[in-house]
Amino acid sequence: MTDQPELPENSATLVREFFAALELGSVDEALELLDPAIVWKNTGLPTVRGKDRVAALLRGLDRPQLGFAADMHHIAENGDIVLTDRTDYLRAGPVRIGFWVSGTFELREGRIVLWDDHFSMGNMARGAVVGAARAILRR
Repeated sequence: MTDQPELPENSATLVREFFAALELGSVDEALELLDPAIVWKNTGLPTVRGKDRVAALLRGLDRPQLGFAADMHHIAENGDIVLTDRTDYLRAGPVRIGFWVSGTFELREGRIVLWDDHFSMGNMARGAVVGAARAILRR
């Protein structure tokens, strides 16, 4: 029996692993999947360039009172480009904000070099209102 070479992961699997690490709060594991020249774009927010800056933001969110989760509805890849259709959830204390996100990821040599998320600020505001109402009603 011969040893089989390890097959490279496909791009969609790598993006799924990135989100799984973020959900678990494993920031260091998520950062390992980013290219040093990562560009992170979010609708209506400043573009973040470079792994060190992205790391600072992600580590700033790594607190017990904060949380992140994502429901991946669809994911598609074409070579090194991955498209996601998902619902992201941001938690601040008892308030959980859910909102729709369309993401584009570009990979280079097995690392994410572009993370470009598009979402509606109105949809996010609605999620904040619903999340706050649910937190109040749970009391």
